[in-house]
This record gives sequence, structure tokens and C-alpha cells, in this order.
Amino acid sequence: MVKRKTAIKIRKAHRYLGIFLGIQFLMWTISGMYFSWTDIDEIHGNQFRKEPTQQTTFTDLISPSELQMDKPIKNLELREIAGKPFYWINDNQLFNALTGQVKKEISKSEALEIASRNMLAELKISNIERIEQVGDYSEYRDRPLPAFAISYETKKNIKAYVSVKDGAFQTLRHRDWRWFDFLWMTHTMDYQGRDDINNIILRSFSILGLVTVLSGFVLWYISSPTVRKIKKRI
Repeated sequence: MVKRKTAIKIRKAHRYLGIFLGIQFLMWTISGMYFSWTDIDEIHGNQFRKEPTQQTTFTDLISPSELQMDKPIKNLELREIAGKPFYWINDNQLFNALTGQVKKEISKSEALEIASRNMLAELKISNIERIEQVGDYSEYRDRPLPAFAISYETKKNIKAYVSVKDGAFQTLRHRDWRWFDFLWMTHTMDYQGRDDINNIILRSFSILGLVTVLSGFVLWYISSPTVRKIKKRI
């Protein structure tokens, strides 16, 4: 039989571990329920975007070999910005595909036009601002900067982001995505980048959770009348 003092120590350890880990277990449960009951396409904001628009066709484009490039071309993409064709080359430089002129960045009006090609027409723009930097917790983290953040007049607090350097529509964010992002943070316990499931905090809580469960099994074993009767028979 387990000594009374040992049993008391196990019971106290189980109780205090339960209190310490209880809030995190609750957050894991709540976030898991939220993830299982939400449509990931809606979280991405697909319901606020237009169907993929057909790419405009262009003629009389300048040959990429005629561009004044510092380095050889490794990759090239033809993009449309405000109705004009541009070459996006080596993921670094934007060239007018008709004149060969370098375009250092897009303007606010061009950003609005890019957003209008991607967002639903009924959404009304309330503000546009240029952002040069964002924090680790920003909803626009790990995206190209600078960028234009375009806000819309909705209860969902929708924002669309367009890269200044290459004119690409980057992403959109809204209220449900922000809830998802917060709950995902509490689920992974990565309070900076959100996506590191190998962080030390999560590993520590996982080990402590296992200890709590095992201590519960031990308590059941040492306090179960059924187990005591079986031992007496043996």
C-alpha cells in the first residue's frame, strides 16, 4: 500500500497542476471547437473577394532582353497594374512592358484600382494608408513592405493589403480572421510568430499535462476500493 503521506503529496501535486494547467486546457478546448466549426475559406475572406478575373491581353510588348537589367533574368511574370502591363523580374524589379521604364513603386490610386479588381464592388472604401513597418503581432506580418492598407466600411472591419513595390494584392483581413489568429496563438502557444508548434512553452505544458493525467490515474489506483479488494484477495 502507498503511504498516507505519499498519497497526500500526489493528490496535492495533481490538484495544483490541474489549477495551473486548467486555463490552458480550456483555451485548447475552446480554440479546437472554434476551428472545427468554422469554414477556413470564410476565415481567409473568400466571401469578400471577386471571382478570379480574366487576365487582360496585351500587344506590342517590349522584349525582356531589351530591358536595362543589372543581373540576368531568372524569373519573369507579366502583371497588370491599373490597366497597364508590367514585367515583375527576379522578384525584385518592376518594368513597364510597353516602354521598358523602371517603376519603383505603385501609387495610392493604382493600389485602389488593384484592390477594386479583387474585392467585391459593393464594399465601400473608408481609408487608405501606407505602412512602412509592422510589429511581430501584426495581421500583416511576414508580408512585403511597404504596403497600402485599404479599409472598408463594414462591421467586419475588413482591410485589404497591396504591396507597394510590385503591385501585388497580398491578402485581406477581417474580424473573424483576427479571432481565428488569436485562438490559433493560444492553441500553439507561440505568442510571436503564431506558427511554431515546437516552441518551449508548448512542449513544457504538454509534458505537464501528461504528468497531470498520469497523477490522476495513480490517485485512482491508490484510492479505489475495487483495487483494495483485489489486493486483499491476492
